Amino acid sequence: MANYKELEGFGVQTLAADPDTPGWVGSIFYNSTEGVFKTVKPGGVAVGTWASGGTFSSPIHIMAGAGTQTAAVSVAGYFNPGTPVGESDGVYLYDGTSWSTNPNNYPVATYALWGSGTQTAGLFTGGSSVLSTTNKFNGTTFTGTGGLNSGRRYLASSGTENATIATGGYTTTQVAIVEDFNGSTWTPTTSMNNTRQQHSQIGASTASLVIGKSPASNIVENWNGTSWTAVSGLNTARQTTGASGTSIYGITYAGETGPGPSVAFTEFYDGTSWTELADLANNRYGVGSLGFSAPANLTVTWGGNISSTSTEEWTAPDVVINTLTTS
Repeated sequence: MANYKELEGFGVQTLAADPDTPGWVGSIFYNSTEGVFKTVKPGGVAVGTWASGGTFSSPIHIMAGAGTQTAAVSVAGYFNPGTPVGESDGVYLYDGTSWSTNPNNYPVATYALWGSGTQTAGLFTGGSSVLSTTNKFNGTTFTGTGGLNSGRRYLASSGTENATIATGGYTTTQVAIVEDFNGSTWTPTTSMNNTRQQHSQIGASTASLVIGKSPASNIVENWNGTSWTAVSGLNTARQTTGASGTSIYGITYAGETGPGPSVAFTEFYDGTSWTELADLANNRYGVGSLGFSAPANLTVTWGGNISSTSTEEWTAPDVVINTLTTS
């Protein structure tokens, strides 16, 4: 009988630990530590799952977030029913395991603002009192910078601390306004095709995706740095969702189908269409969201309308390891 090397032209490698990089996809190997043969199959967002993370510091929703799964920041928001009640100026830091309170609060107690950038180079703008306020965050302190030309709440933004695009929101009505930030000032640019508020946004300042709107909608638009184009809509119409990733490889999660009813749905965008993935453990809306800085296969969300301090981490491995068995 022919052996594996004679059939395939190479022998089975012996490894002390399972590989975790895409270059191993299609391989068969022997795990000498476990004493079993295994195969390596493709991973990716389609096999991602949500798992519990560290307990969030306060029962807050409609806050702003920035950063990555292991270095996130949560800014301001609205306290859920309980004590205290109302707008928050609290700032909390996540290290991938636990949340801690930042020594400096946000300059104003507010909610319905939006964040972009990272935990140590973040940008936060807008707010519940139709604010134009914009602040940079260096990981400890906030510094004011040029404000929006049109103050707004329930807006969204994506990009970095010095290159961000802010979209939509509510002034005295829901708007399609778009402004571009160059590190010091905001400049109006091409408006979206649809007015939006309570939407989410992912991507860079020159390649963004805006997702959903109020009232609950499945409408999605793509920004190429010059113009807006309608693209495939969500499978489930929603508002007040979270999102992470890029304009061609991103996820959106949670949200309202109402207003009112909240969901745990997760959907993945591959640049062409949306696919439903594993659900969150809890239905919620107004969750913490990281946007562009967190990739679609590695993000975190927290808080929400459910008076919860739970955190959930989304992880999609690059590869899937299966043990070979006989039957």
